[in-house]
Amino acid sequence: MIKTTPKVSVVVPVYKVERYIAATIQSVLAQTYSDFELIIVDDESPDHSIEICQQFTDPRIRIVYQKNRGLAGARNTGIRHAQGQYLALLDSDDLWLPQKLERHIGHLESAPTVGVSFSRSAFIDETGEPLGTYQMPKLSGITPEYLLCRNPIGNGSAPVLRREVLDAIRFQDDLYGTTEDFYFDDRFRQSEDIECWIRIAIQTQWQIEGIPEALTLYRVNSEGLSANLLKQFESWEQVINKTRTYAPDVIARWGNVARAYQLRYLARRAVRSGSGAMAVKLVHRAITTHWRVLFEEPRRTLLTVIAAYMLLLLPKQLYVQLETVALKRTGASQRRHIHQSQLGQSL
Repeated sequence: MIKTTPKVSVVVPVYKVERYIAATIQSVLAQTYSDFELIIVDDESPDHSIEICQQFTDPRIRIVYQKNRGLAGARNTGIRHAQGQYLALLDSDDLWLPQKLERHIGHLESAPTVGVSFSRSAFIDETGEPLGTYQMPKLSGITPEYLLCRNPIGNGSAPVLRREVLDAIRFQDDLYGTTEDFYFDDRFRQSEDIECWIRIAIQTQWQIEGIPEALTLYRVNSEGLSANLLKQFESWEQVINKTRTYAPDVIARWGNVARAYQLRYLARRAVRSGSGAMAVKLVHRAITTHWRVLFEEPRRTLLTVIAAYMLLLLPKQLYVQLETVALKRTGASQRRHIHQSQLGQSL
């Protein structure tokens, strides 16, 4: 029997995810599009994650082992081993709906100028239950300056990329004692996704475009502490500093604007993690950094301000009740929008 090269390579980095990894792998194996290989990268996980992976016997699965390099390093190792024409990324605590690969491959094959196809995402909790809300990014017309201010791809389990895109941004470095090819930057332990997407947008002609369905289930964990938000902002600043080295004019024009939008995003993260004081601090900093954020996206900015102050000032029980009502309304509105988008796409 002649072994054929798979059309899609799915890369799943694995580190301390024994609670989730079986469901993640099952969501890949359940895909309606079956011409793929699944490359599991063991990033020297100290728990039983890899033993769980080894229990799957599907011939499309390969497990690659390495010394710990972090998420970016594990993705790079997976990409180096990948044989597919398309690369699909999946973080090991997230899930895909069965039509995920089929929809993206169809999108990429029908749109030859699109290099990165991503989907909307639905939020799930630590047990895999839906939270009823969605990431609702802009799907088209994504420019470098837009990417600096917002991350429409949203998470590392949403995109499927052409191999040519990754080849176009490949660079070589000696970080571990030998010269290797890199795609994501191993020096980043946070913000590695947006750093890569910005490089694609600025350094290549490939378009980044989304499809309307929520095909990724993005797991929200309970570790969103204030200290992590500040570390995330520091990492984001390092992304801006790196981008400045090859696109100084872009950063000179958009860097401060992007900083305000990042601070506002982190303020919303602080609200979700229940840190009212941090949320107020971050949203104030966003407005003082670029006050036009109040007028460029007034609804989102004002809602962030209101949520931050309500979380800070209201009794916790009252805030939780109000938040529950607001999230239900938001989720219902988002579902209607997704449904209308899908109908529009099918016409």
